[in-house]
Amino acid sequence: MRLAKIHERTREEIRNFSKPVKKEVGELLLKLQYGVLLGRPVSRPMPSIYQGAYEIRLKDPSGIYRVFYYLKSEQGILVFHAFTKKTQKTPLREIESGRKRLKEMLQNEK
Repeated sequence: MRLAKIHERTREEIRNFSKPVKKEVGELLLKLQYGVLLGRPVSRPMPSIYQGAYEIRLKDPSGIYRVFYYLKSEQGILVFHAFTKKTQKTPLREIESGRKRLKEMLQNEK
C-alpha cells in the first residue's frame, strides 16, 4: 500500500466538502493507495498542471468538487489541491494554485 501525502491547505479544503463527498474522496484515495487506477468519469489526467497529475471529479446536490493528485512521486500519492468548482471550466487560479502546491511538495521530497 502506498502512502498518501496531503498538502495541509488541501486537507482543510476537503474538510469543507459535504459529508458524502468527503467520504467518497477518502474511498477513492484508499483505492489509489492500493494501486487501483481511477478512470473516467471519476478521474482524468491534468497535463496542464503537470505530467502525471490527475483530478478526482465529484458532484452532489450541494456542488461540484475537484481534488488534484500526483502518482509519480517516490513519497507516494501527493494530494496537492482541492476546491469547489463553480464554473464549467476549471478556473486558471485553481490550476496555478495546484501547480504551486505540487511544486512545493515535490521540492520537499529532495
